[in-house]
Amino acid sequence: MVHTVGVREEDRYAWERRVPLVPADAVELQRKHGIRVIVQSSEKRAFPDADYRRVGIEVQDSLDEAPVIFGIKEIPLERLEPGKTYVFFSHTIKGQAYNMPMLQRILDLGCTLIDYERIVDENNRRLIFFGNYAGLAGMIETLWAFGRRLAYEGIDNPFDSLDRSLAYPDLDTAKAAIASVGERIARDGLPFPLVIGFAGYGNVSRGAQEILSLLPVEEVSPEELIEFSPSSNRVVYKVVFKEKDMVAPVDSGAEFDLKEYYTHPERYRGVFARYLPHLDILVNCIYWEPRYPRLVTKEWVQENYPGARLRVIGDISCDVEGAIEATVKATEPDNPVYVYDPVQDRAIDGVEGDGPVIMAVDILPSELPREASIHFSSVLKRFVPAIAAADYGVEFSHLALPPELKRAVIVHRGTLTPDYRYLEKFLRKE
Repeated sequence: MVHTVGVREEDRYAWERRVPLVPADAVELQRKHGIRVIVQSSEKRAFPDADYRRVGIEVQDSLDEAPVIFGIKEIPLERLEPGKTYVFFSHTIKGQAYNMPMLQRILDLGCTLIDYERIVDENNRRLIFFGNYAGLAGMIETLWAFGRRLAYEGIDNPFDSLDRSLAYPDLDTAKAAIASVGERIARDGLPFPLVIGFAGYGNVSRGAQEILSLLPVEEVSPEELIEFSPSSNRVVYKVVFKEKDMVAPVDSGAEFDLKEYYTHPERYRGVFARYLPHLDILVNCIYWEPRYPRLVTKEWVQENYPGARLRVIGDISCDVEGAIEATVKATEPDNPVYVYDPVQDRAIDGVEGDGPVIMAVDILPSELPREASIHFSSVLKRFVPAIAAADYGVEFSHLALPPELKRAVIVHRGTLTPDYRYLEKFLRKE
């Protein structure tokens, strides 16, 4: 039996050019596993239609023939079809209000939803992600924003020569530009000693730090930062914060315990504000939920601006009013930054104003579409045969998927699966 899968055109965001399966991997699935791959025609995809046709992959305007459809981002309500199986980043597992209508539509149409974000191993570690590319693109954007902010303040600086990551033809060109800035810093110095903090140490943070490593860097520990007096303007000082640096037990006599923090965050309070006066740039790379303390509160911004040292926050994680409460909206690649005005609690597009500059692009990997797609596709392709061959007509308890994939099934035949029934309370709010 030939199983057919479709690769949909991305139509949620104008700047989204990524694809879940690149031509080389699509043809490998077709030849090695007998899977028929149909690609929906797109004029903006990083891999154009001709690239798929060249290797023998069908390109069509419609995916009517495909019972299983792969995408990247959320799907507009009117594009969802009854009874189909969809695989994409749904951004629903936190009960995100803006995606509850889409989730309800999936339920109403009797569809099945598999979410990449929930393809995890037995230790709940994600197996497929774009995180590293979010970090790469986000750090480029953050350094660009810092350069623009300093220029607005009339401060000559080497970062002003950088462009946004989407303006570079590829990642290598962007890295070359960053490296050139690093040479200028080592040779001519910065206008003042520069301290950059990274909240988090996972894939996103590693991507961001990879970009920073193209500059002359000296690392400082969080413990050292409080009393730290930078001695050179020819290096960039880097600080990486872990959970134990961000929170402290409510009970002053208790010690920090990582497992306890994740299972009982109510026993901890946020202490990250103690580091903010010592940073010029903060790069947020942490996973956040409302039960965790924030890194930067609106109250702190209101109390410290204008005049705070912290000029730019690269909110790569981009949870609106989340870990960075001043992230009051997400941005798109063509307009990536705004200043948070603490007096009026609003965003002012650009880098001018009396507050921190916030970089909050929520589709950062789309700024490096070819490299990000190649990486993602290389991981996804091993899961495709099982997804394509599964019989979605059976009850969920009998659905024959490997455990890591079955854990990612949020909806099965129009019903929330047991692990995701908690989403009912968010749907009832609609």
